[in-house]
Parts: sequence; C-alpha cells; structure tokens
Amino acid sequence: MHYQSLAISDPAELIFGLAPKPVTTRSGMVIGGGTVYPELNFTLPPMTINAGAMPEVRRHYEQIIEGALRRAADLQVPGVVIEFETLPPMTEHPQWGLDIAKVLLAGMAKEKNCSGLKSVLRMTPNDNREFERPPLMRRGRYWDAMLELFEGSAAAGAELLSIESVGGKELHDEALVNGDLAASIFSLCILGERDMRFLWGQLQKIADQHGVKCAGDTACGFGNTAMVLAEQKMIPRVFAAVVRAVTAVRSLVAYECGAVGPGKDCGYENPILKAITGYPMAMEGKTSACAHLSPMGNLAAACCDTWSNESVQNIKLLGGMAPTCYMEQLAYDCRLMNTARSHGKASAQQLQQWLVESDVATDPQAFIISPASSVALAQAIVSCDTHYHAGVAVARKAVELLRGAHGQGKLRIAPNEVIWFDTLQDTLDELPENESEFISQQLALADRSRFLPEEYGLK
Repeated sequence: MHYQSLAISDPAELIFGLAPKPVTTRSGMVIGGGTVYPELNFTLPPMTINAGAMPEVRRHYEQIIEGALRRAADLQVPGVVIEFETLPPMTEHPQWGLDIAKVLLAGMAKEKNCSGLKSVLRMTPNDNREFERPPLMRRGRYWDAMLELFEGSAAAGAELLSIESVGGKELHDEALVNGDLAASIFSLCILGERDMRFLWGQLQKIADQHGVKCAGDTACGFGNTAMVLAEQKMIPRVFAAVVRAVTAVRSLVAYECGAVGPGKDCGYENPILKAITGYPMAMEGKTSACAHLSPMGNLAAACCDTWSNESVQNIKLLGGMAPTCYMEQLAYDCRLMNTARSHGKASAQQLQQWLVESDVATDPQAFIISPASSVALAQAIVSCDTHYHAGVAVARKAVELLRGAHGQGKLRIAPNEVIWFDTLQDTLDELPENESEFISQQLALADRSRFLPEEYGLK
C-alpha cells in the first residue's frame, strides 16, 4: 500500500481520542472512537534475568498487573491498554516472554471477572537482532526466537503486536553523533524501509493467522536517541527535530504492510502517521519522565488515542508500587481529555490548543510534532513516489517550517544552532535525485564492518 493523500488534513481534527479509522478490541474498547485510554508500560527493577530468577520475575509481573488494574478499576477507567515490552533475555528465550504474557493475560481476565474492567494486551518483543555484529536482520537465532515469541503471544491472546525495530540503527548512531543528515536518511529511508517491509510482512502473516492486529512500529532507536542526545547537548536540537520528521517515513512502512494501530507510544512521529493513515496512535510525554526526559510533555497529548508512560520500574514509592502510581496519573490525564470531549468539539479543541501552546514555542522537537507541523510534514511525505524522495522532502519541509517559525519569533532556537538551517539545507541540496545513485554513494561511505548490505536486499 502506498499512501497518496491524507486522512486528516485539518490540524484541528488531529486531536486526542478521535481517529478516522478506530480500532476495536475483543473486549469492546474502541481506540480512536472518542475515548482516550491509559496505556501502562512497565518493567522490572534492576535484577539478573536467568532461568533461576524466573519465579521472582513472574511474581513481579503478577504484582504489577494486579495492583495497576485494581487501581484502574477503582478510578472507573473505561478501559486499559497493557503493554508488555520484553527485556532482551525474554525474547532470546521465547518461553520466558510467553510465560509472562500469560501471567498478564490471566491478571487481566481476573480483573475483568471482578470489576468488568476492559483491557487489551500489546505485545512488544525486544528486537535482539542487533546483538549480532554485524547484525543479521533476516535470519539467525535472534530472528527465529523473536518470531516464535510473536507467534506464541498472538496465540495466547495478545491482540496488538508491536516492536521497536532496529533495522538501520547500526549506521544511524554514527550519523547522529556526526550530524550527518545524508547518512540518517540512508539509514531510515533505505535500510530501515527495507527492513520494515520484510519484518512487517512476517508479522502480518502471524496476525492474520491468529486474528489479531499489527499495531505499529516506532523509530525510538533513531528519533528518541536523537532526542536524548539533544537533551544532553551532544547534538543540536534542530538536527534532532529534522531527524524526527524523517523517522515518519520509516515508521509508515508498518501501515503500508497492514498495521492498523494504535501506533506505539514512544514513536513521537505518530502525529504525522495519524494524519497520513487515519489510524489511532499511542503517545507519551510528561508521564514518560520515569524513563527519559523530553521537551514535549503536554503537546504530545494533543492527538493521542492512548496515553502512555514509557517503562516504569516496579519499585516502591510512597504512594504504592510505581506502576500503580503511574496508572493513576495516566487515568487522571485521560479523564481530563475525555471530559473536555464530553463538552463538545469546541471544548476538546480548546484543550488541544492549550496542550500545544504550552510547549510548541519552547523547542524545535516539540514544534515539529505539533498538529499544524504534522499535517504539513505528512503532506510532504504522501506527495512523493519513493521512500527516499519522501525522506528528502520531509527533511526539507522540516527545515522550512523551523526556519520560518524562528524567523517569525514563534520558536526559540539557541543562537549557536541557527547556522544548522543552512548546513542541513546545503546537505539536502547536494543529494542526488536518483535513489540508486544515492545508495551507491552511501554504500561507498558506510563502514562495511558494521552492517551487511545483503541483509537489506542490497548488493
């Protein structure tokens, strides 16, 4: 599938709780149908994970699901998305991950029987393929184990399949620290696109076999790595913002292969994808501070369909266990958004406007995912015939939007970063029009000890 037009062309309609193509779960939750649902993401405290530790690991997840869902029921939450992001050993040993998925599903069923709480499990196996050096993307034990876990989870009852895939990351990290936009586009729109297409073709087969849904990917290892490096002042925020726009080209491939959302929470490119596809999207912002800092804490909620927190460790806080406390925070945020919607379209759009205005002028990374920017960037993507051309076009549009907003005094850019507008524009102007020529150039520059071109279908 190739998207050639937008599902949402009005930024005011790129709003929380509503998606043109909502997703309905087996329990009756309609994600994107008018209600914003909390999506809880959690992980273990620091501990060793091995066969001997698995009984303790299971106890942690039993405690997490029981406490968090009991609190959600007490707060009369209309439904909950539970995301299980596996840790590397749980994907390397698929039975471990599957055992925990079954613990979570059992806890969800127990609470439904007790209180009627609706819930759905998003299964997100860790992508271990990068543990091979250079990575094997289409074969090998990590690939086989990952597919086995997806298969088993779907058969057990996990309805939403997601992943933070890493195709192209072996070159992208260096592109970030070097401020190399051309190499970033190569990693995202050539390598990443090819890997996504191969991976999501396989996941769609699993989903179809078991009657579940491919939910979506995230360029977390690319865009969020850039965001964290920018927060640490290791790379320019302007550069990170342009990279974020380009990540949408890569993440879109999951939907071209059949994914229907909700897109995964740590994909801050999701507003662009929602404008293109019309599918619902998870988002995270201020509530993800337990895992990483971000400059878009309120704005990220402007178009969310599920509101998430990123991975919080199962540790004791004064209010209770951390996942339970985060469930409460998410529930209250969602209640506010749902209350605004209950007062009518104008009230919902007023809250959307406030969420955007609180952050949009403070950082280029917030500005670039605002509803207005997302629609403009989405249009740049769907106007192109190839993913390479889309990557170049959306990077151009991002530079144009950022430069224009800064020039109009609507966006604060650090004085030492203003020069990056010209630097990035010059890089884009020098890129060849022909994709094959671009690939040849980048293959000549790439460190072949880091990646295997044949793993991406390249010679």
